[in-house]
Amino acid sequence: MTMTEKENTTFIKIIECDDGSHTLFREDLDEHYHSVFGAVSESRHIFINAGYKFLSPKFSEINVLEVGFGTGLNAFLTLLEAEKGQIRINYRGVETIKLSDEIISKLNYPELIHAEDAKDYFNSIHNSSWNKNTAISPYFHLHKIESKIEDSSLPDNYFDLVYFDAFAPDVQAELWTKEIFSKLYKSMKNESVLLTYSCKGDVKRALKSVGFSLEKLPGPKGKREFLRATK
Repeated sequence: MTMTEKENTTFIKIIECDDGSHTLFREDLDEHYHSVFGAVSESRHIFINAGYKFLSPKFSEINVLEVGFGTGLNAFLTLLEAEKGQIRINYRGVETIKLSDEIISKLNYPELIHAEDAKDYFNSIHNSSWNKNTAISPYFHLHKIESKIEDSSLPDNYFDLVYFDAFAPDVQAELWTKEIFSKLYKSMKNESVLLTYSCKGDVKRALKSVGFSLEKLPGPKGKREFLRATK
Protein backbone atom coordinates (compact mmCIF):
# COMPACT_ATOMS: atom_id res chain seq x y z
CA MET A 1 0.00 0.00 0.00
CA THR A 2 1.27 3.44 -0.88
CA MET A 3 1.28 5.92 1.98
CA THR A 4 0.12 9.49 1.48
CA GLU A 5 2.54 12.31 2.17
CA LYS A 6 0.74 13.12 5.42
CA GLU A 7 0.94 9.51 6.59
CA ASN A 8 4.63 9.32 5.67
CA THR A 9 5.57 12.23 7.90
CA THR A 10 4.04 10.66 11.00
CA PHE A 11 6.30 7.61 11.16
CA ILE A 12 9.50 8.60 9.30
CA LYS A 13 12.13 10.69 11.08
CA ILE A 14 15.34 12.22 9.72
CA ILE A 15 18.50 11.11 11.57
CA GLU A 16 22.03 12.49 11.16
CA CYS A 17 24.65 9.75 10.70
CA ASP A 18 28.23 9.76 11.97
CA ASP A 19 29.49 10.96 8.56
CA GLY A 20 27.12 13.93 8.66
CA SER A 21 24.74 12.57 6.03
CA HIS A 22 21.07 11.92 6.70
CA THR A 23 19.24 8.65 6.95
CA LEU A 24 15.61 7.99 7.78
CA PHE A 25 14.17 6.04 10.67
CA ARG A 26 10.92 4.10 10.23
CA GLU A 27 9.32 4.18 13.67
CA ASP A 28 6.69 1.61 12.73
CA LEU A 29 9.37 -0.93 11.74
CA ASP A 30 12.09 0.21 14.17
CA GLU A 31 14.42 0.29 11.17
CA HIS A 32 16.82 2.78 9.57
CA TYR A 33 17.12 3.24 5.81
CA HIS A 34 20.94 3.25 6.02
CA SER A 35 23.74 2.56 8.46
CA VAL A 36 23.83 5.15 11.24
CA PHE A 37 27.61 5.21 10.75
CA GLY A 38 27.04 6.91 7.41
CA ALA A 39 24.41 6.83 4.68
CA VAL A 40 26.62 8.29 1.95
CA SER A 41 29.73 6.36 2.98
CA GLU A 42 27.78 3.07 3.11
CA SER A 43 26.17 3.63 -0.28
CA ARG A 44 29.48 4.53 -1.90
CA HIS A 45 31.28 1.56 -0.36
CA ILE A 46 28.75 -1.14 -1.18
CA PHE A 47 26.84 -0.06 -4.27
CA ILE A 48 29.09 2.43 -6.06
CA ASN A 49 32.61 1.16 -5.42
CA ALA A 50 31.88 -2.58 -5.40
CA GLY A 51 29.13 -2.41 -8.00
CA TYR A 52 29.08 0.51 -10.40
CA LYS A 53 32.85 1.13 -10.45
CA PHE A 54 33.50 -2.61 -10.62
CA LEU A 55 31.51 -2.84 -13.86
CA SER A 56 31.84 0.57 -15.49
CA PRO A 57 35.27 0.05 -17.09
CA LYS A 58 33.69 -2.72 -19.18
CA PHE A 59 30.66 -0.80 -20.47
CA SER A 60 29.52 2.36 -22.24
CA GLU A 61 25.93 1.69 -21.11
CA ILE A 62 24.69 -0.02 -17.94
CA ASN A 63 21.19 -1.18 -17.03
CA VAL A 64 20.63 -0.87 -13.28
CA LEU A 65 17.83 -2.19 -11.06
CA GLU A 66 17.42 -1.01 -7.48
CA VAL A 67 15.16 -2.91 -5.10
CA GLY A 68 14.28 -0.36 -2.42
CA PHE A 69 14.58 3.07 -4.07
CA GLY A 70 14.07 4.81 -0.71
CA THR A 71 15.72 8.23 -0.44
CA GLY A 72 17.12 8.06 -3.97
CA LEU A 73 20.67 8.17 -2.60
CA ASN A 74 21.97 5.23 -4.64
CA ALA A 75 20.42 6.66 -7.80
CA PHE A 76 21.88 10.10 -7.05
CA LEU A 77 25.42 8.78 -6.53
CA THR A 78 25.15 6.61 -9.64
CA LEU A 79 24.01 9.61 -11.69
CA LEU A 80 27.00 11.66 -10.53
CA GLU A 81 29.39 8.83 -11.46
CA ALA A 82 27.72 8.43 -14.86
CA GLU A 83 28.17 12.14 -15.55
CA LYS A 84 31.87 11.98 -14.63
CA GLY A 85 32.53 8.91 -16.77
CA GLN A 86 30.02 9.76 -19.52
CA ILE A 87 28.44 6.33 -19.29
CA ARG A 88 24.76 5.94 -20.18
CA ILE A 89 22.74 4.56 -17.26
CA ASN A 90 19.23 3.14 -17.61
CA TYR A 91 18.10 3.06 -13.98
CA ARG A 92 14.99 1.32 -12.71
CA GLY A 93 14.04 1.73 -9.04
CA VAL A 94 11.27 -0.24 -7.34
CA GLU A 95 9.59 1.15 -4.21
CA THR A 96 6.28 0.86 -2.36
CA ILE A 97 6.63 3.80 0.06
CA LYS A 98 6.98 7.18 -1.63
CA LEU A 99 8.54 9.83 0.59
CA SER A 100 6.87 13.18 1.14
CA ASP A 101 8.21 16.33 -0.48
CA GLU A 102 8.77 17.70 3.03
CA ILE A 103 11.15 14.88 3.94
CA ILE A 104 12.98 14.92 0.60
CA SER A 105 13.58 18.67 0.83
CA LYS A 106 15.39 18.21 4.15
CA LEU A 107 17.82 15.47 3.02
CA ASN A 108 21.32 16.92 2.89
CA TYR A 109 23.02 14.73 0.27
CA PRO A 110 23.51 17.48 -2.35
CA GLU A 111 25.07 19.80 0.23
CA LEU A 112 27.55 17.15 1.36
CA ILE A 113 28.56 16.05 -2.13
CA HIS A 114 30.41 18.83 -3.88
CA ALA A 115 29.56 18.11 -7.50
CA GLU A 116 28.38 20.40 -10.25
CA ASP A 117 24.58 20.57 -10.49
CA ALA A 118 24.22 18.16 -7.54
CA LYS A 119 21.16 19.91 -6.10
CA ASP A 120 19.43 20.12 -9.47
CA TYR A 121 20.10 16.45 -10.17
CA PHE A 122 18.80 15.34 -6.77
CA ASN A 123 15.65 17.40 -7.18
CA SER A 124 15.12 16.09 -10.70
CA ILE A 125 15.34 12.51 -9.46
CA HIS A 126 12.57 13.13 -6.96
CA ASN A 127 10.46 15.41 -9.15
CA SER A 128 10.38 12.90 -11.99
CA SER A 129 7.10 11.06 -12.51
CA TRP A 130 6.58 7.58 -11.16
CA ASN A 131 5.95 4.70 -13.55
CA LYS A 132 7.42 6.64 -16.46
CA ASN A 133 10.86 6.77 -18.04
CA THR A 134 12.49 10.20 -17.57
CA ALA A 135 15.77 11.57 -18.96
CA ILE A 136 17.38 13.25 -15.95
CA SER A 137 20.47 13.96 -18.05
CA PRO A 138 21.89 12.65 -21.34
CA TYR A 139 23.70 9.98 -19.32
CA PHE A 140 21.00 9.04 -16.81
CA HIS A 141 17.51 7.81 -17.61
CA LEU A 142 15.31 6.97 -14.62
CA HIS A 143 12.20 4.83 -14.32
CA LYS A 144 10.77 4.80 -10.79
CA ILE A 145 8.25 2.00 -10.28
CA GLU A 146 5.64 2.21 -7.53
CA SER A 147 5.21 -1.49 -6.86
CA LYS A 148 6.34 -4.43 -4.82
CA ILE A 149 9.20 -6.27 -6.46
CA GLU A 150 7.03 -9.40 -6.23
CA ASP A 151 4.47 -7.75 -8.50
CA SER A 152 6.88 -6.01 -10.87
CA SER A 153 7.35 -7.25 -14.41
CA LEU A 154 11.07 -7.48 -15.16
CA PRO A 155 12.59 -8.11 -18.61
CA ASP A 156 14.66 -11.26 -19.05
CA ASN A 157 18.43 -11.03 -19.51
CA TYR A 158 18.48 -7.23 -19.21
CA PHE A 159 20.15 -5.87 -16.08
CA ASP A 160 23.90 -5.53 -15.68
CA LEU A 161 23.79 -4.37 -12.07
CA VAL A 162 21.32 -4.87 -9.22
CA TYR A 163 21.34 -2.88 -5.99
CA PHE A 164 19.41 -5.02 -3.51
CA ASP A 165 18.72 -2.44 -0.80
CA ALA A 166 15.53 -3.66 0.84
CA PHE A 167 14.97 -3.41 4.58
CA ALA A 168 16.77 -6.07 6.62
CA PRO A 169 15.69 -9.73 6.40
CA ASP A 170 14.28 -9.58 9.92
CA VAL A 171 11.96 -6.76 8.80
CA GLN A 172 11.12 -7.74 5.21
CA ALA A 173 11.70 -11.48 5.18
CA GLU A 174 9.41 -11.89 2.16
CA LEU A 175 11.96 -10.12 -0.07
CA TRP A 176 15.02 -12.18 0.84
CA THR A 177 13.77 -15.45 -0.59
CA LYS A 178 14.72 -17.95 -3.24
CA GLU A 179 11.67 -16.87 -5.25
CA ILE A 180 12.68 -13.20 -5.33
CA PHE A 181 16.33 -13.95 -6.08
CA SER A 182 15.29 -16.35 -8.84
CA LYS A 183 13.22 -13.58 -10.41
CA LEU A 184 16.18 -11.19 -10.25
CA TYR A 185 18.58 -13.84 -11.59
CA LYS A 186 16.35 -14.38 -14.62
CA SER A 187 16.26 -10.61 -15.29
CA MET A 188 20.06 -10.28 -15.23
CA LYS A 189 22.62 -10.79 -18.00
CA ASN A 190 25.45 -13.29 -17.72
CA GLU A 191 28.38 -11.87 -15.70
CA SER A 192 26.12 -9.21 -14.17
CA VAL A 193 26.34 -8.52 -10.43
CA LEU A 194 24.01 -8.00 -7.49
CA LEU A 195 25.13 -6.10 -4.40
CA THR A 196 23.60 -6.31 -0.95
CA TYR A 197 24.68 -5.30 2.53
CA SER A 198 23.38 -8.51 4.13
CA CYS A 199 25.64 -11.50 4.77
CA LYS A 200 23.12 -13.60 6.69
CA GLY A 201 23.34 -17.34 6.18
CA ASP A 202 19.78 -17.61 4.89
CA VAL A 203 20.48 -14.87 2.33
CA LYS A 204 23.65 -16.56 1.10
CA ARG A 205 21.90 -19.92 0.80
CA ALA A 206 18.98 -18.40 -1.13
CA LEU A 207 21.32 -16.61 -3.56
CA LYS A 208 23.44 -19.73 -4.12
CA SER A 209 20.37 -21.90 -4.64
CA VAL A 210 19.29 -19.95 -7.74
CA GLY A 211 22.76 -19.96 -9.31
CA PHE A 212 24.68 -16.91 -8.05
CA SER A 213 28.38 -17.10 -7.21
CA LEU A 214 29.14 -15.16 -4.02
CA GLU A 215 31.99 -13.00 -2.79
CA LYS A 216 32.20 -11.67 0.75
CA LEU A 217 33.83 -8.24 0.69
CA PRO A 218 35.04 -6.04 3.58
CA GLY A 219 32.21 -3.84 4.76
CA PRO A 220 31.99 -0.11 5.48
CA LYS A 221 32.37 1.28 8.99
CA GLY A 222 30.21 -0.66 11.44
CA LYS A 223 29.80 -3.70 9.17
CA ARG A 224 32.29 -6.52 8.81
CA GLU A 225 31.24 -7.87 5.41
CA PHE A 226 28.77 -7.53 2.55
CA LEU A 227 27.95 -9.59 -0.54
CA ARG A 228 28.62 -9.32 -4.25
CA ALA A 229 26.74 -11.98 -6.19
CA THR A 230 27.62 -12.74 -9.82
CA LYS A 231 25.45 -14.51 -12.38
